[in-house]
Amino acid sequence: MIETFAGQPGVFIAVSLVLGLLVGSFLNVVIHRLPRMMEREWRQQCALLDGQTENTSTEPAYNLVVPRSACPSCGHAISWYENVPIISWLFLRGRCSACRAPISARYPLIEALTGLLFALAAWKWGVAPQTPWVWLLLASLVALAFIDFDTQLLPDSITLPLAWVGLLVNLDGLFAPLDEAVIGGVAGYLSLWTVYHLFRLATGKEGMGFGDFKLLAALGAWLGWKMLLPIVLAASVAGAVVGMALIALAGHDRARPIPFGPWLALGGLAALFWGESFLNAWLGG
Repeated sequence: MIETFAGQPGVFIAVSLVLGLLVGSFLNVVIHRLPRMMEREWRQQCALLDGQTENTSTEPAYNLVVPRSACPSCGHAISWYENVPIISWLFLRGRCSACRAPISARYPLIEALTGLLFALAAWKWGVAPQTPWVWLLLASLVALAFIDFDTQLLPDSITLPLAWVGLLVNLDGLFAPLDEAVIGGVAGYLSLWTVYHLFRLATGKEGMGFGDFKLLAALGAWLGWKMLLPIVLAASVAGAVVGMALIALAGHDRARPIPFGPWLALGGLAALFWGESFLNAWLGG
């Protein structure tokens, strides 16, 4: 389908921007609902283990489609014209049309971020086989980054399929040779797994979650093992800078963990768009 835009790069970038805005609107739903779906599933599993089978199937449906999106303050069902990316938020002046409760500016920011990333991918790869897969990776990273920021969770329902898809798209070497992708997935997981256990042995504390291992494995499967070091370096620097800023400027409790997933996602984005240039400069290629 994207071949329709061959020879029209400006149009393709504009269409990609609009597509990204729409995907960003859906990602807002994923970011909000997926952790709650996971918690609900955990409660049901605990109830089943305790023999409480009567209440596990009576809860109303709750997933990425139902119930319909509504204002959390008054329950007003959001109409389609109130859900147009960015424009509706601006038109409503960031407030519910029914009760005037404030609507977080994060919603249009996520839409704008996703739109800009989709447009950047269209500019970099153009009408090419890689572009739809890049969009999928970008959408997954945005969702994972904000879910981890909110809940310190990196859902297996995103990270594990992302790793397998990364290997599949590299069967033809779209982003990395298949052998480098396989090694990247294995090395990505084992590297953070090793750091986790060494830190735990040294301090008795857990420095990161297993979701971080899976996310780096997925990035390694997509981009190959050569990109792992740039990803981890970028993530570590960004996380350290933001962490120090939070402690110094916002009084962040040093004992309160800072999620690493958003910075791994940022490192993955940097490697995706500029990792090859970095490696060439570093290796003098």
